Amino acid sequence: MPTLNLSGAIRLLVLLAVFLAGVWSQSSGVIDDFLFYVPDIKYLAVQHLWLTAMSGGLAILVAIPLGIWLSRPSMARIAESMMQILNVGTTIPTLAVLALSMSFLGIGTVPAVFGLFIATLLPIARNTYTGLKGVDPALKEAAAGIGMSPAQRLLRVELPNALYVIFAGIRTALAINIGTVPLAFLIGAGGLGELIFTGIALYDTVMMLAGAIPTALLAIAVDMLIAITAFLVVPRGVNPGRS
Repeated sequence: MPTLNLSGAIRLLVLLAVFLAGVWSQSSGVIDDFLFYVPDIKYLAVQHLWLTAMSGGLAILVAIPLGIWLSRPSMARIAESMMQILNVGTTIPTLAVLALSMSFLGIGTVPAVFGLFIATLLPIARNTYTGLKGVDPALKEAAAGIGMSPAQRLLRVELPNALYVIFAGIRTALAINIGTVPLAFLIGAGGLGELIFTGIALYDTVMMLAGAIPTALLAIAVDMLIAITAFLVVPRGVNPGRS
């Protein structure tokens, strides 16, 4: 009973805080000021999502085959060394990666997509590799025992059992990607970073929030979309959400 009362009190306080925040924002004109930026938010959000789709899509197309390749028994001796090379992309600050990309590829979308691609690569490749290496050896031996070829074992046994871990890597990578895209504005690639950094430069809190809040909402929306996809695609037996 005390736990239920405490939970109810917390919910009441949260609702009260939301109500007071709404009253304050309405009386101070913050909502009207925020709505002024809605056309800009719509236009820049499309740029933001396009940069995420391009760099994240390329990372998925490269990282999953790379993780599969490194998980093969023939690559066991060099797999971890290759992962450490990929780790450089996340060890170097993203802004530095974008600056290096700009130095070689110029200003605009191309260096931004390349820099974001490098920053997004490791979580997907690492989770693909880890997921495949974590498949129960007994399952692989049983598949080999009934005459499956290596390709059949990969497609019918290993990948289905590793899908949950692979999707977890994709969720992490795309969350990092969406949160990093605002930096692409600094090298002329657009996105919601235009509102964030311009608001910081002008000390305009509403303009900054007009970029920061949609960025956070996009990250949450994409994460939920990937989670729903994983829930539907990953087989029931290896999906904790459907067990």
